[in-house]
Amino acid sequence: MHLRGRLVHRITHDDVGRRVSLRITLPEGGFTDIVGVVESWAEGVLTLRRRDDSMVEVAEHDIAASRVVPPVPPRRRDRRP
Repeated sequence: MHLRGRLVHRITHDDVGRRVSLRITLPEGGFTDIVGVVESWAEGVLTLRRRDDSMVEVAEHDIAASRVVPPVPPRRRDRRP
């Protein structure tokens, strides 16, 4: 028996400025995930800033699932002498 997880869209406009994970539907079928900070959300389009500082726009109707995720942890300092 194969159970599939349920896709839940949990973010709102109140999450602008927070780090989120989005699962979006691809035009050719299937899904891909994008993680980033929501910089803006206007007229059905979210703009996310990724970890590498690149920006990506996602149409709200392409979001299959979403959730707020913790901020990126600070880099650990190298403790070698």
